[in-house]
Amino acid sequence: MPAHTRRVQETIQRSRFITTVSHAPGSAVALQCVKQIKQEFPDATHNCWAYAAGPPGSTSQVGLSDDGEPHNTAGKPMLTVLLHGGVGEIVAVCTRYYGGVKLGTGGLSRAYSSGVKLALDALPTEPKIDRVDVEVVTGYETVGELRSIMTEMEVIVEGEEYGERVQFRCAVPGVAFEGFSAAVADATSGTGQVTRR
Repeated sequence: MPAHTRRVQETIQRSRFITTVSHAPGSAVALQCVKQIKQEFPDATHNCWAYAAGPPGSTSQVGLSDDGEPHNTAGKPMLTVLLHGGVGEIVAVCTRYYGGVKLGTGGLSRAYSSGVKLALDALPTEPKIDRVDVEVVTGYETVGELRSIMTEMEVIVEGEEYGERVQFRCAVPGVAFEGFSAAVADATSGTGQVTRR
């Protein structure tokens, strides 16, 4: 998935193409991003877009728009690049300022797909980690050891409460849940509790 929003620009036959790619974990987020770009560039000739909001290569959550360009010359080529780009949960908006030279349908398709390719090449990505929300309850004497386990297993601590016992609200990587539960049991001699929230 995209780690950040990335924007690239190129001029083709005097038309300026500004391509923005961003993280879109769902269709609603993708469409909100499209809306924001349209507001940012209200004077553009076109704001064409495509999104693939599922896992890399998945067509379960896709959308596209030629935004007034000839049919299938913008959104479809953009979506094709996204689906074959190896990145999931992504939206691309290509803003065009017309420069007075007609590109033809082939030229338009190449221009819009080129912008998305450039943006993907410059895009920092990070793996998506599915996490399980858990609650960990333990005695004070094992808090230090538990913190070390949490750091080592990339557990995100979202909250802590200190009362008779210590309670952590955490997000544990799904693939590490069983190992984390076992590590907590070992560290607390079985007195620590790990429960899904």
